[in-house]
Amino acid sequence: MEHLERCAWFLRGTLVRAAVRRYLPWALVASMVAGSFVKEFSPLPESYLSNKRNVLNVYFVKLAWAWTFCLLLPFIALTNYLLTGKASLVVRRLSTLLVGTAIWYVCTALFSSIEHYTGSCYQSPALDGLRKGLQSKPQCQQEGGFWHGFDISGHSFLLAFCALMIVEEMAVLHAVRTERTHFLHMAVTALVVALGLLTCVWLWMFLCTAVYFHDFSQKVFGTMFGLLGWYGTYRFWYQKPFSPGLPPQSSSLNVKQDGYKK
Repeated sequence: MEHLERCAWFLRGTLVRAAVRRYLPWALVASMVAGSFVKEFSPLPESYLSNKRNVLNVYFVKLAWAWTFCLLLPFIALTNYLLTGKASLVVRRLSTLLVGTAIWYVCTALFSSIEHYTGSCYQSPALDGLRKGLQSKPQCQQEGGFWHGFDISGHSFLLAFCALMIVEEMAVLHAVRTERTHFLHMAVTALVVALGLLTCVWLWMFLCTAVYFHDFSQKVFGTMFGLLGWYGTYRFWYQKPFSPGLPPQSSSLNVKQDGYKK
């Protein structure tokens, strides 16, 4: 438990900082541009991470929203209840996950439609031999062909959006205090560590996507949609009265609080 406490303390001291929320969007853009520059002008040799079947991609990135949703759900519920003591406010804040799910669904559906309407079926990845009569990606692949269209990077979109959302929600930790011997303290500590490690995975795989996959323009659009999803919610809509609202920044409970200690 002591090691978990230390890890939680370290993550609180880094990811919870206001500077991280302020500069992370710019860091994502910079890493996308830098990684794309490497891919275009100085490609790295093939590695385990350049294989789409690597463990992080198959079991984490492809399920990025599910991981983010499942960890943020108890985290938002516990921390917001500790601060407000009101179930109605907790439910209101949990609706951010429904908004995030809607953004994920709409954007991925839009990306798929764009790839469909801009694509054609070819005999090989080198775009040799246009195969007529196959008007959809599933049909093309079933017939052994290769569908080529404008494939906006879903990874760039989702990893950026998930990382920014986690960092925004973790801002609540500035005010959360719990008795160190209480089971809620252990639960929040475990969730902080899990979310912190998940954010590190998302940022690392975002960089790997920039270095190994997609064209520059596809990653630009993917990252742009991720940033727009975050900005439109946390920087605009959630600051309005009729919205899920931002994470609470102070406690309304008058209880003895120890807090996380070094």
